[in-house]
This record gives sequence, structure tokens and C-alpha cells, in this order.
Amino acid sequence: MLPRWIPAAWHQRRLLARLPSRAYSHGRVFDAAARDGELRVFVVAGEVSGDSLASRLMASLRKLSPVPVRFAGVGGQLMYKEGLQSLFPMEEIAIMGLWELLPHIYNVKRKITDTVDAAILFRPHAVVTIDSKGFSFRLLQQLKCRYNQKADSPLHVHYVAPSFWAWKGGESRLSKLRDFVDHMLCILPFEEEICRLNGLPATYVGHPLLDDAAGLNVDPELPSDKSVHQRSAEAFRLEYGLSPDATILTMLPGSRMQEVARMLPIFLRTVQHLSHTLNELSLVIPVAPHRDVKTYVENVVRSVPFSVVLIPGGSLEKRYGAFNASKAALCTSGTAVMELMLAKLPCVVAYQAHFITECFIHLRKKINFISLPNILLNSPVVPEILFRACTDKKLAAKLSEVIFDDEVRQLQVGSAERVLQVLYEPMEQQGNLFAEELGGSSLSPNVYSPSMIAALTVLYMDKNQQMVQN
Repeated sequence: MLPRWIPAAWHQRRLLARLPSRAYSHGRVFDAAARDGELRVFVVAGEVSGDSLASRLMASLRKLSPVPVRFAGVGGQLMYKEGLQSLFPMEEIAIMGLWELLPHIYNVKRKITDTVDAAILFRPHAVVTIDSKGFSFRLLQQLKCRYNQKADSPLHVHYVAPSFWAWKGGESRLSKLRDFVDHMLCILPFEEEICRLNGLPATYVGHPLLDDAAGLNVDPELPSDKSVHQRSAEAFRLEYGLSPDATILTMLPGSRMQEVARMLPIFLRTVQHLSHTLNELSLVIPVAPHRDVKTYVENVVRSVPFSVVLIPGGSLEKRYGAFNASKAALCTSGTAVMELMLAKLPCVVAYQAHFITECFIHLRKKINFISLPNILLNSPVVPEILFRACTDKKLAAKLSEVIFDDEVRQLQVGSAERVLQVLYEPMEQQGNLFAEELGGSSLSPNVYSPSMIAALTVLYMDKNQQMVQN
């Protein structure tokens, strides 16, 4: 069951202590760290979701490592709490879109050079980049050139496979990544096989949504406990002074400054169209841990003619408290829509981009959806209002359906458990595999979370891409 996924640190160390001794090799991070008396990991994240993923990975590596762990690299507030002193603010490389990137190209190139220099000086056993493929892949390419095939060069791991499956000709590009990526950590079940078929070693470690489920004691194998949701909703209303009769809507306009500035005004105009139909309307906005985003959101909501509650977006408990208290949500496409599925909160997904970026997407895409629940189920479970169609009036009409039409709401709520099962079952199989390979026969396979499986992969995957055998 999910609540048993994350064991106490001493239990992890007992597993490592039972591993038979082997000759040291340059191939495995675990062996190199044991030889040097410390584990050095250079980790890079470029956006809020990556900061969360990286911080969980860092915590798991610390639990599993039998030697002290040192981190260096680039990250945000959550990674700082795990011991990272970021080379520069993560927000400086959090840029999305082709046209949107152009004004920042020189600065990003300089940041890549600075990061490469810092990584070389740190002499890491592993370099782990999380998402942000534009920055991450250029960084790994330059690092590989600098090491020039040295035997003691670090293991290069990229966490979160690029959405190659969404683009025409995308899969053929995977083989090129093999030149500078030693292993890909995938968060969607079908990605591992596609990577391997194209010559790129990969492991499905589980979607970060399953880490959220563990943290909230939600079990995908059991029906949701309505009383838990209700208590969470009541506690949230009480904490923020919201009456039991208030209609609460959650807004998730994104984590990057450029997307928040684009989407939040549209979301606010959308709700204004519906305000006369909703009793005691209150909005809740989880604000990304980004100074500029926080300042922008605070300034924009001052002129809103209804109640607005701002909560820290980095708090798992407060985010899901808001979801449980809400009637529906407006969501920018991304990780947040998966969180809403876990909370079983019906939503509408919306997204806009610069016209040139939009044209590129239309020319290159080969899938019909952009939100992961729809992609995983191959069905339009979650309404999507995208690009030039994304106007406040069209969003208002669709949001009204999600709020008032019980059939539309039930379609999303009923699909949530299917999405969780699609993600959970292959992750459980991977946990079983690690337990068998590492000799942990007395250890329940359910102790593994996505971040724990990711950490085990980093530690024990040899550069020849074979798991160590007993």
C-alpha cells in the first residue's frame, strides 16, 4: 500500500549493509562514492516542478547512501532545504517557447558555461539534470566534451524524458541523446520501452504524482476516503476564514513568470463572467515560489471584485487542502493537472503561446491532446481550451459545464483512479525488480516511491547499463 512506500532511514541502510561486497569499479556511482568516502552529485533544475522532483531525489539519495552526500548545481527553494547552494537563481533559465527564448539566448549560453565550469571543479560522481531539456542537454553535451572520454567521468542522468512521442520525428532524436545521456529516468510508463528501442537506456521510476499520493496517504489501489477529503476541506476553509457556503474555485496559472502573466488575467476575466451565478465566490491561487511571480500575482488580484486567497504553491498540504475545498479549477497545462486528478477536482485546462510558437506546435505535433490525463487514457476526459481558442468567454462556457453538469464532473472524477493505476502498476513492478536485484528479499517492494526508485537507479546503474547482479 502507498503509506508504506517510504521507510525509515535506518531500514534503507540495513538493506545496503546486506549487499555483498564487490570490487570497486568506475561504472557504478555507489562504488565510486564508497571508494572516495563521500557521494558527490551535481544536480540541475530549471523550474518549480523540477525543483520539487530534485529535492525528493536528493532526500532519497541521502537516505540510501552509506557515505556522506554533497550536492552542487542549480535549483530552487526546495533544493536549498536539502543542502544545495544554487550557482544562480533557477528562474534565470526558466524560459519556455521558441520566440520567448530569443531575448534571453546570450544570458542562457553564459549560464551554461558557468555551470559546466562549476561541475568540472566539483568532480561529481553523477550529474543529474531535471527536465528543462534546452538547458540540460546543452549542459550535458558540453560536459561530455570537456571530460573527453575519461574513465572517471561522471554518470550523466536526465530525469523526465522529453515529450519525444508528441512530435513528428521525435523518436528518431532519442538515439542522438545517447552521446551525452547515460540513462534516462522516465515518469510515464510507455517512455522506457520507446527509449530503449531507440538505443537510449531508460528506467520508468514512477510519476511524481505518486510521491504526492504517498505524502497524502492516498492509496491508488483503494477507493478514496471521502471523510478525509471533507476534513481537509473544512480545515482549509476554517484556516482562511471561508464560509461553508462559499463557492471556491482554484486557479493554477503556472509557475513561470511568462505563463503566469499570460494566463492569470484570462482566468480572472473568465471567472468574472460566471460570478453572478456562483454563491459567495472565492478564488484560491497557489503561488509558485518565485519572487517575481509572487509580486505580480499580489498586484493583479488587488483589483479583483471578489475574495482571493493566495497560498504558498510549494506546500503540498495547503495545495491539496485548497483542491479538496474547491468546486472546480482553471489550470494551465502541466504538472498541476495531474495533481487535480489525484484530488479528483474537475478542471478545465487552458494554454496560450506566442503566435510563432503556436504555429510551430501545430506543424510538429502528432498527438491530439496536451494534458497528461487525456494522453494516458487517449480520451478527452479533461476539457482543453488552447491557443487562439483560449478566450475568457470560451473558458467561461466550459468552466460552467464543469461546475454545474454532474455528468461532465463525474467523467473526470471517475477517470482519476484509472490514471493512477496506469502510473502505479509498472512502478510497483520496478520496485519488485530492485528488491530482487539488490538482494532485499526480506524488504517489501512497496517501500519504493518514485524518488526512491530514481535514487536507486542513479546509485546502482552501471555505465554498461546493466543492473548489478548478486
